[in-house]
Amino acid sequence: MSTAVLTARPLGTAAPFVLPERFARVPAMAAVALLPWLAILAACHETPWVVLDLVEFSALLSLDALLRRRSAAALWAGAAAAVLLTGDALADIACAGPGHAVIAALVMACCVELPLAAVCLLLGRDAALRA
Repeated sequence: MSTAVLTARPLGTAAPFVLPERFARVPAMAAVALLPWLAILAACHETPWVVLDLVEFSALLSLDALLRRRSAAALWAGAAAAVLLTGDALADIACAGPGHAVIAALVMACCVELPLAAVCLLLGRDAALRA
């Protein structure tokens, strides 16, 4: 048990939720999983989406590098990745056509992009707490 857990807290405050250590690999795995999708988008000449996903890719790899260094700056990288992922989810939903396209965008947002954004935020916060 770390000494941070044993420090005194004011009454009525709970200890912050900390993700298990295995979640630290999620940003790198998500960045690698994004590569085939980037190739598909590039083949379809979807330049704006390629650029957005490349920025997400770099934000995820930056977060991974800062987490490996145990840097407090991971807080900012996690926030940046979360903002990008949330914006991507909203843009996908807004640009989707009617019918199955909007349903697919909603499923992708709710099952992949928004949970990944939450994990990035929590990882960044945890790194800042540990630094």
